[in-house]
Amino acid sequence: MCGIGGLIDYANDTHQYQPVAAAMRRTLAPRGPDAEGEFCSADALLVHRRLIVIDPAGGTQPMHSPDGNTILIYNGELYNTPELRQTLTAHGHVFRGHSDTEVLLHAFLEWGTDAFSRLNGIFAFAIWQQAERRLILCRDRLGVKPLFYAHTADGLAFGSTIDTVLCHPAVQPEVDEDGLRALLLLGPARPPAYGIFRQIRSLLPGHYAVLTPEAYADHIYWQLEAHEHPDDLETTIAHTHELICDAAARQLVSDVPLACFLSGGLDSSILSMLTAQHCAARGESLHTWSVDYQDNDKYFTKSNFQPNSDNQYIQLMADTLHTIHHNVVIEPASLCAALLPAAEARGLPGMADVDSSLLLFCAAVKQSGTTVCLSGECADELFGGYPWYHREEILFEDTFPWSRSIGLRLGLLSPGLIQNGEEFVREHYLSTCRRAPKLSTDSRRDARMREMFVLNLDWFMATLLDRKDRMSMYSGLEVRVPFCDHRIVEYAYNMPWAFKALDGREKGIVRKAFEHELPEEIVRRKKSPYPKTFHPVYTQLCADYVRRIFADSDSPAAQLFSRTAVESLMAQPESLTEPWYGQLMRTPQIFAYIIQLDHWFRHYKVQLV
Repeated sequence: MCGIGGLIDYANDTHQYQPVAAAMRRTLAPRGPDAEGEFCSADALLVHRRLIVIDPAGGTQPMHSPDGNTILIYNGELYNTPELRQTLTAHGHVFRGHSDTEVLLHAFLEWGTDAFSRLNGIFAFAIWQQAERRLILCRDRLGVKPLFYAHTADGLAFGSTIDTVLCHPAVQPEVDEDGLRALLLLGPARPPAYGIFRQIRSLLPGHYAVLTPEAYADHIYWQLEAHEHPDDLETTIAHTHELICDAAARQLVSDVPLACFLSGGLDSSILSMLTAQHCAARGESLHTWSVDYQDNDKYFTKSNFQPNSDNQYIQLMADTLHTIHHNVVIEPASLCAALLPAAEARGLPGMADVDSSLLLFCAAVKQSGTTVCLSGECADELFGGYPWYHREEILFEDTFPWSRSIGLRLGLLSPGLIQNGEEFVREHYLSTCRRAPKLSTDSRRDARMREMFVLNLDWFMATLLDRKDRMSMYSGLEVRVPFCDHRIVEYAYNMPWAFKALDGREKGIVRKAFEHELPEEIVRRKKSPYPKTFHPVYTQLCADYVRRIFADSDSPAAQLFSRTAVESLMAQPESLTEPWYGQLMRTPQIFAYIIQLDHWFRHYKVQLV
C-alpha cells in the first residue's frame, strides 16, 4: 500500500508549490515508509509515498507511460493482475516488471476509463494526462482505500488523507453546521461524501472523477443491482465457499512477510485456515495475531452484543492450524494515551478505544517485521452477522440501527448548539434507504433486508474500513480484507435471507459452507465483535481526562458538551443501556470520543463557520 497526493492548478505554475509538496509527503510518510516520488509540470503536482509489497524495483512511482504522456500514482492492490497482464500482453503491451501498478497503467492505456470496471482490488489512484491537461481520480468499489479532495479556485487538491488535502494553502480547517452535526450526531460515522471539513469531500466508492480546465465531472463505474437469486441452496453454499476461497487466494500474493489477524471468530478463522494451507504448501508456518486487554479475564462482562471472550477460541484455532501465535496485551494507560494519535491517524474523532487499541495492535505487528495481514472485516455486513439483522424490534425501527438514540446525543450537548439535528440524521438515513436497489417482487422483509444491507455497506462498514486503513497504515502495515471482494458483495446482496441466515444463525450460509473444515466450536460460536476493555481503571482515566477538559475554559469540547449531562453519566455509567454507537461504544467510549474530539479541534486548529 502507499499514500498519494497532489494538486492541479490551471492558472499558476505548480513548481511554486514545492513547500506544499514537501508537506504532503510528510503527511503520507507513515503510509509509505519505504520510498517516495514526485512529478511536477506546469499544471500538475503529484506526490507518492510507497510501502513496498510487490516488485521493489519495478513498481517505482509516479509511473509514466512509454510515451511519457500519462502519469499514474496509485495506492492499493490488484487481485486479478495475472489475468489483466495476460490480456494486455495479447494486445501487444510490453511489461518491464511484475507490479500491479504497471498493469493498471497499461490497462488504462488500452481501455481508458472502461478499465476501472475490470479491476478486482482495493485502490485509490490518480492519473494525469499531460497533453489533455486532464486529471482522473478513481476509488475501489467498496471504498477500502481512502481518497479525499477539495476544489480550489483554479483546480483541485487531493490525497489519501485529510491531512494531505489540508496542506494546500487554499483549504482551511473549517467546519460548518453540517460538519458539526455529522461529528456530534453521526460520529464516528460520516456521510459517504463528507470529509467533515467544509471544503473537503470524499470520492465515493465505485466512482471516478475527471477534471479538465473546463469542468469537473463525477462518474459511477460500479453499483449494486437487484436481481433474482439464480441458485438453489446447495449451489449457494458451494458458490459462497468458492467465492471466499478465491478471494482469499488472490490476496495471498506478496513479496514480503504475510500474517493473519485471528480473533477466534468465524471470519478470521476461515481466513487463517486458508492462509495456513497456503503457507504449508510452501513449507512455511503462518503467524497469527490477536489483541487482548490487561485483566480482561477478571473484568469481562457478557452482554447481548458481546456474549463471550475470544481467548479460548483463539487458542483452539492456533493449535488446530499449528500457527505461530502472538497475543498483544494492552494496558489501560496506554489505551487512553493512544486516543490522541488515533484521532490524528484517522484525521477525525473515531471509534474511541476501538481505534486506539487497533493502532497499538498494528504497531506491534509491524514491529515484528510483518508488512501484510489478512483480516475478516465485512462478512457481518454482507451475511447478516449483527444483532440488528435478527432482533425484530431493531430491524424495522426507522433509524440507523447502530446509533438509535439521537435524543441521548442531543442530551449530552450544550443546549441550543445543534439546530434541526433530528431532521439532518433522518434525511441521511432515508436517502440511504432510497439508494437500495429493489425488486417489485420483494416482500416487506426482503425490501428491508436490502435497505439494511446498503445502510451497513455505506455507513457501518465504511466506518470500520476507515478505521482499519488509518490505524494500520499509520504504522505502514497493509491489511487486506478478502470479504470485501465485490463478487462476494454482489452475490450476498441478492441472496435470500432464508439462505443467508441458514438454520436461524447469523452468517448461517458461511457457517454451513465451512462446517467440515473448521472445529465445531468455531462453527457454532455466537458472533462476538472486536474485543474491548472492561477495566475500571480505563473508565476512570477517561473520566478524569474529561474533567480536565471541562476545567479548561479554552477547551473546544467544553463548549460543545453539557458539563452537567456528562457528569451525570459519570455518576451513573450503567444508565446507558444500549450502545452509543455500534456494539461496543458505551459510557467509557463516550468519554473517549469527547477526548478525541477535543484533541482534534486543537490539533487541526478547527474553526466553526
